[in-house]
Amino acid sequence: MGSVLFFFVFSFLLTQSSSFLRVVESSKHSISNPQITVMGMVYCDFCSNNSFSRHSYFLPGVDVRIDCMFKAISPRTTEQISFSVNRTTNKYGIYKLEVPSVDGVQCARDKAVGSSCRAILLSTPSSSLCNIPSFRTTSDQISIKSKQTNSCFYSLGALSYRPSRRNTSLCGNK
Repeated sequence: MGSVLFFFVFSFLLTQSSSFLRVVESSKHSISNPQITVMGMVYCDFCSNNSFSRHSYFLPGVDVRIDCMFKAISPRTTEQISFSVNRTTNKYGIYKLEVPSVDGVQCARDKAVGSSCRAILLSTPSSSLCNIPSFRTTSDQISIKSKQTNSCFYSLGALSYRPSRRNTSLCGNK
């Protein structure tokens, strides 16, 4: 169920993303350097069952570090571009990084061998009962590439927190 929900949330975000629409619009004129989008989510695993359940909810205001590495290929050299940035989840528990064009990175045309991203939890949500990290880091990713728009989307696996005590009245006994 968790992966199905993740797919639907990710699909929703793609349709709502203004940057995605901007990239599609610009692709009508010409194919430019790639637009790279990295995104993921943080949620409260309220029943501590290591998946998103009906009692789970998304966590806003959580700080996440995103580490990425891309190989840049040009006629003269092969370079590696690495960066690390911090992002905070929005009101839907989503963090997102948009990387404008990077000269030499052909993410939509080439296979993603050597290109990767990961996310790491940095802060504990202050206004939530969920304050114990469950999934602290993720490197699992789903890559979606569009040759028409020369765009790449990296959807990272979900990160989560859990409460310090399991609520047996809502979640039952494990």
